[in-house]
Amino acid sequence: MEVYLVRHTETVCEKGICYGQADVAVQEPFEHLFQEIKNQLPVEEIKVISSPLKRCTILADFLSNGIFEEDNRLMEMHFGNWELQPWNDIPKEELNPWMEDFVSVQISNGESFEILYERVLSFIKDLKDNNLDKITIVTHAGVIRSFLCYQQNLSLKEAFQNKVNFGQIIKIIL
Repeated sequence: MEVYLVRHTETVCEKGICYGQADVAVQEPFEHLFQEIKNQLPVEEIKVISSPLKRCTILADFLSNGIFEEDNRLMEMHFGNWELQPWNDIPKEELNPWMEDFVSVQISNGESFEILYERVLSFIKDLKDNNLDKITIVTHAGVIRSFLCYQQNLSLKEAFQNKVNFGQIIKIIL
């Protein structure tokens, strides 16, 4: 199965703000960027599944002409108490343990990368049961990195070796 992993475009958040599952909007104007993304995808209409966060659904709507599914498992990592906080304002005694072990340290009222990865694995299992030839998934960097760890057989500690830019499309074969 050909899987086109598409990261949403830039958000309205200032640089340095933690915004995992906060439902923030994308920067406008975005139509030109959306069209550039669409031009890189297969011409034929294929199934589109999106994170339910609006920074993804707006793009999914554009790419699919309004016909797409949402799946909560495609949401970005939940940063709990850190959501919408400047990274520099997060107390060092909370941030440092997570920075040293983002894989297994769970953020207060949020997730660890391991929890995110388990969500993505559940989605991948269901996806493989669908017998599709091609699919487009509109999602977030953490989810895409999880897909890549699975597909490339990488340890979760190595997830950040895969850079995922705003609006980037990464094609994988499952």
